[in-house]
Amino acid sequence: MSFVKNLLGIEKGYAHCDIPCGIYDPHAAQMSAHTVLRMVNLIQQLDKNAPDYFHKFTRYTMVKEEHAELCKHEIRILWGDYFKEEHVQQFPDLPTLVWKALKLGSQARQNVDENIAKELIEVVMQIAEIFWKTKGKTPKRVPSPYPTGGEIVTFE
Repeated sequence: MSFVKNLLGIEKGYAHCDIPCGIYDPHAAQMSAHTVLRMVNLIQQLDKNAPDYFHKFTRYTMVKEEHAELCKHEIRILWGDYFKEEHVQQFPDLPTLVWKALKLGSQARQNVDENIAKELIEVVMQIAEIFWKTKGKTPKRVPSPYPTGGEIVTFE
């Protein structure tokens, strides 16, 4: 079978969904953005003289970077699979917000910067608000239940 695959040039495909499932939600992107902020806060609170400093620093950094990438992944799914041309016409700032979220996700991976993490959360929330409006829902910001505080976007 491998011979046939190689002969025909068949490659394994990857996708969010093999069928248009219609199940999309910006919640995972919001949770990931909050996780980035939480890891930045924990890194900033570390005692550099503690015996477990390097262990904790490494773990928090890994989680921060994983969640920044996960946030970017979730935004790319919404952008590539959910949002349509009519959404861009209705919300002309949407492409810029998506671009900004992806750039901020990259910056969050490259730095330990609370302002970048907070800006990532804000941009992701703006995308979430647009998402729910396209679904005919009324988005609302509610207090975040996370240690990071702030808000998350849900709908009525």
